[in-house]
Amino acid sequence: MTEPEPPNPNWPRYSRHPFPPYRFLPGLTPHPRRNPLGHSYGQLEPKPTPFPADQWQSSEDYRYGIDLYNFSYWWECHEVFEGLWHAVGHSSEQGNFFQALIQLAAANLKDFLGNRTAAQNLYRSGIMRLQDVPPSYLGIDVLRLTKELQARLISPGAHAPLIALG
Repeated sequence: MTEPEPPNPNWPRYSRHPFPPYRFLPGLTPHPRRNPLGHSYGQLEPKPTPFPADQWQSSEDYRYGIDLYNFSYWWECHEVFEGLWHAVGHSSEQGNFFQALIQLAAANLKDFLGNRTAAQNLYRSGIMRLQDVPPSYLGIDVLRLTKELQARLISPGAHAPLIALG
């Protein structure tokens, strides 16, 4: 099995942080942190800094997480958003939003690895969480993203929707 390819390699980047040398695929590539061959082995786990929702543009971590998602680094994306989720608090509005993004990244990874049932469950959970944030949140058109995710549930062959910041 090869690595997933980003649906649009020409999609704009939102951060300056370089991508890891490979996309982690559980059971297929070295675990990034636990395996000595992993792309993040021996590095400290990042501790993203929380930020006010109206200042999302100032967060390199957040913008990097979106880049990782859009370029099919789903496990790595999950790690960034999990750090932000812990930083802002699990029960906060931002925490709920980051958990939705974590679930969407995990859904994409599960789908790529052939576990369609788990992917659909994660997509549904992510969509439900998106219902609890404003229609435009942290630079994302949440209504558009939600519609694209619902279409993804109906058409399994379609690629995961990309996330535009603006």
